[in-house]
Amino acid sequence: MELAFPEKPFKTHGGAHVPHRKNTAQMESAVMPPPTQVIIPMQQHVGAPCTPLVKVGDEVLVGQKIADSTAFVSAPIHASVSGKVRAVTQVMLSGGQYVDALVIDSDGEMKISPEVQPPKADTRESFLQAVRESGLVGLGGAGFPAHVKLKVSPDKRIDTLIINAAECEPYITADHREALENSWAVLSGIYAVKDMLEIERVIIAVEDNKPDVIETLRKMADNEKLDPGNHVRVLALHASYPQGAEKVLIKSCTDREVPMGKLPADVGCIVMNITSIAFLANYLKTGMPLIKKRVTIDGSAIQYPQNVIVPIGTPIEEVIRFCGGYKAPPKKILMGGPMMGIAITDDSLPIVKQNNGIICLDEEEARLHEPTACIRCGRCVSGCPMHLIPTMLEKYAEAKRVEELQEYSVMDCMECGTCAYNCPAHRPLVQAIRLGKALVKSAGGKK
Repeated sequence: MELAFPEKPFKTHGGAHVPHRKNTAQMESAVMPPPTQVIIPMQQHVGAPCTPLVKVGDEVLVGQKIADSTAFVSAPIHASVSGKVRAVTQVMLSGGQYVDALVIDSDGEMKISPEVQPPKADTRESFLQAVRESGLVGLGGAGFPAHVKLKVSPDKRIDTLIINAAECEPYITADHREALENSWAVLSGIYAVKDMLEIERVIIAVEDNKPDVIETLRKMADNEKLDPGNHVRVLALHASYPQGAEKVLIKSCTDREVPMGKLPADVGCIVMNITSIAFLANYLKTGMPLIKKRVTIDGSAIQYPQNVIVPIGTPIEEVIRFCGGYKAPPKKILMGGPMMGIAITDDSLPIVKQNNGIICLDEEEARLHEPTACIRCGRCVSGCPMHLIPTMLEKYAEAKRVEELQEYSVMDCMECGTCAYNCPAHRPLVQAIRLGKALVKSAGGKK
């Protein structure tokens, strides 16, 4: 039986109406010149870190593989500039963990490695190997290795590919610009995945606050020459946070619910970020692995907000300097958006694969409200897309009650921040839930 396409999104639970602040949506992406030096961490994905394949003093070329791992859940890392390896050092990532990193002095010439060749990808196995060799991880922020996501167990039947172009975080417009600037690559990447995995239908999900993206992608999907089998449709979603979260997106597009502890593949779906799918098309055509990233630079402390395409490993401070520097002292710098982004201690950290935004806030915008007592209003519960009870999770996290944290499914929280945003008492709910997760993990009881 042929699968039908939804005419409108299905109803989802919870969420919040956050301010969009898509200040850079109509600005064409700027391309930053190569920096004088890049710092490339060996951990730029979920899973095992990579081990350097080069040593201090080695000359490297753009696209050359410089680090890899034998672990399945990992992804190789490539040189984003040509030049010489200056050092192997350690850097602290946004999550607080220290990892090894290669420091490369750029020669400014951006000489391309002879390794860069279009891959052979004419079978499912060779296609998955090509995806791995590209270094692709989830570019929407999750950083999950793409070849792992696409290697579906034989006992699971995938009938729906969902392309995530929701981009529901305030400020971030990197995917918006990808859709407008590389729409041809979006459809090409879609067909590569669809054909190799024998997927029946593809839904490109876009929030309705992006009418130009919806129009551009619909023109492409409705073109009989580009989509002769009519397998691809664009679905306009209601603009509501966190519409772009995987499980929320699957519910909006298919009315299927991913059970707690299960994955999208368990309900016949794969979700891929729109920039990830477009990159894949370019890689299959050129062989150039993941060495650059479009990043939204915005916030009240930035002189000239814009989307910038930068070599991976570029220090954040250099990207901000490219955007005119700070117009006010930054009180808070976020990797990612204000809802799920991580605050970093300084701007010397490098851009990594899963960065899609750097938001710099001045003192007024970064000001925190003093939390007050919970008034039992229930807004956190009604807003939680995962049907959790954040107040109980906060309570048991503070009391370090691991058994109760498991009972209330703390590990199913996706840390979207909707509960904290909706809370009139300004309770630090997400921080408490993160503490609760850490308690469960340290007790060896991850559920």
